[in-house]
Amino acid sequence: MRAKVLYEHGEERVFALVFESGDEVIGRLEEFARENIVDAAHFTAIGAFSDVVLGYFDWAGKTYLRTPVQEQVEVLSLLGDIALHGSEPKVHAHAVLGRRDSSTCGGHLLEAHVRPTLELVLTQPPNYLRREFDPESRLPLIKIGY
Repeated sequence: MRAKVLYEHGEERVFALVFESGDEVIGRLEEFARENIVDAAHFTAIGAFSDVVLGYFDWAGKTYLRTPVQEQVEVLSLLGDIALHGSEPKVHAHAVLGRRDSSTCGGHLLEAHVRPTLELVLTQPPNYLRREFDPESRLPLIKIGY
């Protein structure tokens, strides 16, 4: 993955990240956030994946149901945010993917490998987002007001 700062003013920064074939998106993005001290951000991306695991949150079971997609897909839309969970950055992303036959699938992005590229624009705003454990959902959810 290659990265470049596009804009920086005070605490606000905008980065362009270009992922390469084989890069695992969630892990690389969390690594980038740790290395660049990104405590809070939002992002959008387009590109393509060789394989993906999507998730659907099952409220009754309080867990993600996993759906592997073992084919080349276009990333039609990838939206997400980064917030601290404890002291570590955590990515929360949703994707809509296009298949060869122009059908789509989507959900919570649990893991994905890039092929051939993923172009991501990440904006770190001048305020902070934090996650706290929510006992009802059993998920770390963003809390506003820090």
